[in-house]
Amino acid sequence: MPDDLHARYMQATATWRTHLDNCRPCQDSQYCPAGAQLFERFSRLQDAYNQRLRRR
Repeated sequence: MPDDLHARYMQATATWRTHLDNCRPCQDSQYCPAGAQLFERFSRLQDAYNQRLRRR
């Protein structure tokens, strides 16, 4: 189900951006515990999505 990866990536992006807009430590690249988890999920999904695009 290839669209599932894209959907999860887009959801993680939106969640991370919403958090980033409202969290001062994360805006300063000193991630809070919640922000660190959100950023990690976003970056893992971004890497997976980009790898899939390169394989095509």
